[in-house]
Amino acid sequence: MKARHIPNIITICRILLVYPTIALMLAHRFDWALALFCVAGLSDGLDGFLAKHYHWQSRLGSYLDPLADKLLLVSSFLALTWMGVLPVWLTLAVVLRDVVIVSGAVAYYFLLHPFEGSPHWTSKVNTFMQLLLIVVVLFQQGVMPLPQGLSFLLCLGVFLTSLASGMIYVYVWGKSYWRETHPAP
Repeated sequence: MKARHIPNIITICRILLVYPTIALMLAHRFDWALALFCVAGLSDGLDGFLAKHYHWQSRLGSYLDPLADKLLLVSSFLALTWMGVLPVWLTLAVVLRDVVIVSGAVAYYFLLHPFEGSPHWTSKVNTFMQLLLIVVVLFQQGVMPLPQGLSFLLCLGVFLTSLASGMIYVYVWGKSYWRETHPAP
């Protein structure tokens, strides 16, 4: 093993944390689920720092890292919705946004060519809002109640940023597709 593989190993460990985190949620062990969720979040920061700081980025890592994030977040949303902790409309918005983005990326790839995808800032805000909401919900369920209405405000923030970032991706990729298939004379 070489040092440049460390970020990918950390990412794989994060993927392996998804199952126990969700199992703990479903067992109503929200305190332990929160602890694992936070470990996964910290590992995301660590592997990103190592990859950038030491120039250990890899093609595999560029696929594994967002996959690990999506697996943890979407699984958490689905589990918490299944349990009645999060509203169905919110999870539908989160999942639909991801389906739109992945479908758009696949269509773009097959209709035109591979692309260098870098997340739009609205996507980063959306991911942060999703992470914050899950942490707050797990904290409320497993540790202690927080101010009334905080979860609803975060749900609203996740919904609005999901909507905005999904629409921006559709616009940006649609515009790029139009330009490439209809060049100016």
